[in-house]
Amino acid sequence: MPNSSVKQTAFAKDMLAWYDTSARRLPWRTPPAESKKGVRPDPHHVWLSEIMLQQTTVAAVKSYFLRFLELWPTVEALAAAPSEQVMAEWAGLGYYARARNLLKCAKTVVEDYGGRFPEEEADLLELPGVGPYTAAAIAAIAFGKPAVVVDGNVERVMARFHMVETPLPDAKPALKDLAATLTPKKRPGDYAQALMDLGATICTPKSPACGICVVRPSCAAHKAGRAAELPLKKPKAKKPTRRGVAFYVERSDGAVLLRRRPDKGLLGGMLGVPTTPWQEGAAPNPSAHAPLDAKWEPTTPVTHTFTHFHLELEVWRAEVGAKVAKSLDGEWAADPLGAGLPTVMRKAVKAGMRV
Repeated sequence: MPNSSVKQTAFAKDMLAWYDTSARRLPWRTPPAESKKGVRPDPHHVWLSEIMLQQTTVAAVKSYFLRFLELWPTVEALAAAPSEQVMAEWAGLGYYARARNLLKCAKTVVEDYGGRFPEEEADLLELPGVGPYTAAAIAAIAFGKPAVVVDGNVERVMARFHMVETPLPDAKPALKDLAATLTPKKRPGDYAQALMDLGATICTPKSPACGICVVRPSCAAHKAGRAAELPLKKPKAKKPTRRGVAFYVERSDGAVLLRRRPDKGLLGGMLGVPTTPWQEGAAPNPSAHAPLDAKWEPTTPVTHTFTHFHLELEVWRAEVGAKVAKSLDGEWAADPLGAGLPTVMRKAVKAGMRV
């Protein structure tokens, strides 16, 4: 049953007091001592960090965030950036649709809003790549709106605090409603970040540190001795396995053939070696998709796991002279590992290299 014994003001007060002394120091965050004085972070920084943090850890995002700001310190600068450069700088962060939407969103903010992010959730939701969580986070953190910010960390805190036994993802609407009952009007951005910090550092998925949790006295799951088992989750469906062939073509001077993938679809807009389609069952007939007729040499196969499937990729290698190379579509990279390739393509290139 939902925990209705704690008033909104008491819960928020405890969370904010804890945040004032325990907030994580993050490059996109305004420290609580400053935010209490009314200082708010740059909406551009909040938006950029939140897009990067989608399904990605804070540790992985920090260097990318700082690099993007170094290259494009304003949303106007990012909107004017070449797509190929943005995609290359995003390489390795994964979920590449985020990078395409990042550029679309920057252009929309500049063209439709004069370079200023809108403040209201409804308007933020109209921006490319901005969903309900991201819109709420920007509204609360950047503009001080009492938006209900719910990510995986917050869902976990709410499920335990209220001892919600409905499995995820079915519990998501109820958990958001419960989070709404506790969201304060005062310092909503700091409160949202406090909840996320609590879930990331104390109310963790495994072995939660209940002994040092600021809301432990009122947590229903802790009282019942069930904090570690919540939230419940439905069994995940088994990921299918797809198979394909990657073609590593090396020119006589050591340069490697790369092609840019179509904008739409997996790894859209990213550079990589040519490949067959990826499909379940046997790999497609390589000869129908090879970039040229050549004496192909099988090398070490590679594997990679995406969100929705596992990939098994054979890697075939061939060497060509300068005359043949001129007839091939694509671009030649003297340093393919420095060309901003996504992780799976880096694996394929490393497999194709002679060591």
